[in-house]
Amino acid sequence: MATDPSVWTVVVAAGSGTRFGAAKQYLELAGSRIVDRSVAVAAQVCDGVVVVVPAGDVETESARLAADSVVAGGASRAASVRNGLAAVPHDADIICVHDAARPLASPDIYERVVQEVHSGAAGAVPVVPVTDTIRSVDGGVVDRSTLQAVQTPQAFQAELLRMAHADAADATDDASLVEAAGYAVVAVDGHPRNIKITHPDDLAAAEAWLAT
Repeated sequence: MATDPSVWTVVVAAGSGTRFGAAKQYLELAGSRIVDRSVAVAAQVCDGVVVVVPAGDVETESARLAADSVVAGGASRAASVRNGLAAVPHDADIICVHDAARPLASPDIYERVVQEVHSGAAGAVPVVPVTDTIRSVDGGVVDRSTLQAVQTPQAFQAELLRMAHADAADATDDASLVEAAGYAVVAVDGHPRNIKITHPDDLAAAEAWLAT
C-alpha cells in the first residue's frame, strides 16, 4: 500500500480471555500465535502498528511482537483503543482498529476499508450477511435481511476517531462511537473466514479455513 496517506493500525489484544478460559491472543493457530498473525497482516498493509496488551505483558510482548509500539490496555475495550491511539503518531491520516482475535483478516479487507476512508468517508467497516435465524428475546423472528454482522479491521479518518474517543465513552466497536458523534460509517464486504476467536471451537474453525 502507498505510504500516502499515512495509515496506522491499533491491534487490540488486551483481553483476559474470560469467556475463552485463557488469554486467547497468545494461543497458537497453525504454528503461529493468534496475535502474531493479526499483527503480521496489519504490518503488510499499514505504515505502523500499535498493539495493546494486558498491562503485565507489555515488557515481554514489546520484545516479542513485530510492532512499532506495545502499550497497556485499559479497563474496557474502548479504553484500550484510546491507549493505543495515544501511541499513534499525530500525523497519521487514517487509523484502523483491529481485534487481535480475528487472525484471519486479509490484506484485501484492510485495503477496502482504507480506500473508502481515503475517498472521503468518515469511517468504513467490513460486514457479512447474517445467515442464522435470529429470534428476538421479546418473541418473534427478526428479518435477517435487515441485519449484517460487523467485523474488523475498521478504518477511520484519524482526527474523527480521536474526537469520537475524546469523551471516554464506551462502546462495543469504534464505528458506534464515530456514528454517535454524528458521522456516517460506510460498509464494505467482509469475509466469512474473518471469524472472531471467542470459544475453543473457533480455533478449530480457523484452522479449517487456513487449510482450504
